[in-house]
Amino acid sequence: MSTDIRQQQVSAAHVMVVGCGALGNEVLKNLVLMGVTHIVAVDFDIVEMGNLTRSVLFTKSDAKGKRLKVEVVAERLKQMNPDAEITTVYGDIAYDVGLGLIRQMDVVIGCVDSRWARFCINRLCMRAGIPWVDGGINSMEGTVRVFAPGKNCYACNLGPEGLKDLAKRLPCSGIIRRQEQTGSAPTTSIIASIIGAIEVQEALKLIQQDFGTSLCGQMLYYDGEHTTVRIAKFQAYDDDCPEHEMWAPVRQTAVSDATPVGEAIQNWMKELNAQEVTLCLMNDCFVDYVSRRDNDERFSVLLPGRKVADKVTSEKFFDGLPLSSLYQHEYRHIDASFPYPALTLAQIGVPQHDIVYVIADGKDYYLEMKSGK
Repeated sequence: MSTDIRQQQVSAAHVMVVGCGALGNEVLKNLVLMGVTHIVAVDFDIVEMGNLTRSVLFTKSDAKGKRLKVEVVAERLKQMNPDAEITTVYGDIAYDVGLGLIRQMDVVIGCVDSRWARFCINRLCMRAGIPWVDGGINSMEGTVRVFAPGKNCYACNLGPEGLKDLAKRLPCSGIIRRQEQTGSAPTTSIIASIIGAIEVQEALKLIQQDFGTSLCGQMLYYDGEHTTVRIAKFQAYDDDCPEHEMWAPVRQTAVSDATPVGEAIQNWMKELNAQEVTLCLMNDCFVDYVSRRDNDERFSVLLPGRKVADKVTSEKFFDGLPLSSLYQHEYRHIDASFPYPALTLAQIGVPQHDIVYVIADGKDYYLEMKSGK
């Protein structure tokens, strides 16, 4: 294949980068320099002073202004290439990125710092049938792995202990603070540069398909302290694993995240010619109220489950009782009897341009919502 054709493939590719910290900065920079012009950047954090020693796209003014990381990287990447189309998602990969958006990508690159975030990227990519590249850094060492539907699954590679640790988050800043206390400075910027470059290299192989040998089914381990590189087998794919069940076929729906729940249910009944339709909330629940376990006192919240703890804590419900002493009333399946039909799908936790899983008259359907209102 000629160089011109390969460059056309790269330019036309759609790439999502999850995480815009030190590693994400390097990956995004390299993507633009290599000619990728369709990029989606996902992150839920702001720029802090501690980011400046290891993130090439951030400045002191960004940190002082507490600017969103996705906002800053989009601005800097456009400066590097004004023709680049940079879409930003300010949110959490676990809840705020629609599967319909993932489905538009050629490859997803993970630059995250927790097993839970990797687990969520893997789940979305497997559902959409999209390969993804994972990178991880820790002081002077780093890893790169590639996962692809039908070949290698992150969830299948986790052992019992790994599954227990899914909910734990250990950001790079925590590592840095610990090492600063001991008087040693981590080379986070250097390791981010090395691992970020390899991640982009692997992504380009996936985009061009017949170019080079992919790391899919393997793990590259780089040890900066001893300047060694080792490649080990890292492949597991259990056919019974529910995390890589592909959501297909996908049908289009006139419903968007701005549609009220009651209206959405009625639309789906017409679109699917069904008497009963149930929306299954797969990634979170909807909570209408919390109550004390020892009496009937309630407080209305009307929020996705992930937002309830912050609401309870910030508004000091129930005289500061610990969360363990409270009960939350949840909905995971929503049908025509849902008591809050005027709430929009977004308000109950469905992200923009998502693919929703519904059961209509006992049959499963995957419906891709339209963008906007």
